[in-house]
Amino acid sequence: MRKIQLIWSVCLCWGLLSCSDTDDNLQEVEQEVNFLSKGVYPLENASDLDVVIQDIGNSTYVLLGEASHGTAQFYEWRATLTKRLLQEKGFNLIAVEGDWPAAYAFNEYIQGQRSGSARQVLQSSFQRWPTWMWANQQIASLGEWLRQYNAGAGQNNRVGFYGLDVYSLWESLDALQHYLESNNLPAAQLARNAQACLAPYHRDEQLYAQATAQGSTCSDQLQQLYEAVKAHRASSPAGDEAAFNAEQNALVALNAERYYYQMVRSDAGSWNVRDRHMQETVNRLVTQHGSHAKIIIWAHNTHVGDARFTDMAQAGMVNIGQLLREQHAGAGVYLVGFGTYQGRVVASNRWGGPTQDMNVPAAITNSWEDILHRQGQHNKLLLMRELQDIPEALRSRGHRAIGVTYSPTAERGNYVPTVLPNRYDAFLFLDQTTALHPLGSL
Repeated sequence: MRKIQLIWSVCLCWGLLSCSDTDDNLQEVEQEVNFLSKGVYPLENASDLDVVIQDIGNSTYVLLGEASHGTAQFYEWRATLTKRLLQEKGFNLIAVEGDWPAAYAFNEYIQGQRSGSARQVLQSSFQRWPTWMWANQQIASLGEWLRQYNAGAGQNNRVGFYGLDVYSLWESLDALQHYLESNNLPAAQLARNAQACLAPYHRDEQLYAQATAQGSTCSDQLQQLYEAVKAHRASSPAGDEAAFNAEQNALVALNAERYYYQMVRSDAGSWNVRDRHMQETVNRLVTQHGSHAKIIIWAHNTHVGDARFTDMAQAGMVNIGQLLREQHAGAGVYLVGFGTYQGRVVASNRWGGPTQDMNVPAAITNSWEDILHRQGQHNKLLLMRELQDIPEALRSRGHRAIGVTYSPTAERGNYVPTVLPNRYDAFLFLDQTTALHPLGSL
């Protein structure tokens, strides 16, 4: 399926423009690093996470970032922290930066409702490029652990795994139409109407996005479908998971259309549609699972780290970290960022291109990654509340962000000016990292 190069260029366009060669924070003269005299802890094994587990306290929302979608250690440390949150803090939901229908299939596997292996389910479900984001060995290993964990938990204590993203317009419509027709519901005709409206675009979002610029739209059909499915769920028994899944697919389709409509009009507009959809999905999941719901979110740093403390705010962009902090501060929202100085990464040199194991060069001078590397060439965990009274720590510095497309020779464009202690609550710095392990060969 041909996909849209604009999707990810939108995500990082502000980063490409934000760090010019004359940026005062990225001068070639090395700045001192001794200002990090406290709040920095060793990070070598799972027990070193004790300080962040304690710092999380009774938070209901924990967001775990990543500086790339293709670094093994980001996935491994998030998995380690996730397991501890499930076991020690009573978290029972995991939501990831992935498509709802694909993640729901994986959820069924870890619930014991699908046979086979985690590897097989991931490969058959996550088929949208870039497949490696979730169809990788690290997630397969976590999936087997989650399935075993759920097998030993009571029915009301099982962990769910869900997708937050908005891209799956046709996949969500397919899943929704199957549900409606299988249950002989009147809304099935509305699903067919929406599919008929979208048929001329041959499941190509770029064609649809371009058509909206010429006045075409399927928004009315998708809105009518969503309202009908919403009404169906309202009349279903409380806690009906199948009806909830159907309503979420209808919402994804509706917001996907809004995303693709905005994509050819406004970078900030399309970005905000996406992250507000993520926020709405998190809220729906927590409401669906009741008063004891506690959720762990896996997404890129650009979604997790509070946008107000980056140059995203100047571009009019928000993200899920900011939105959840603003909405749920009283319930506890804890943001964890990740970064690396140097290593390898799985990415591609173009949208939809072949998966590659790429070099991640040494971080540019005076970026956050460079500062942390020069302070000591080992892994570190930073607690941001301990840095709040250090003026030098509150300076804006470049913070590396690698997307699914990447050029190691254009490094400067991958740094987002960031006030690190305000953007996150904790930060895991992994000095040397290796590439993620996709399922299947590179």
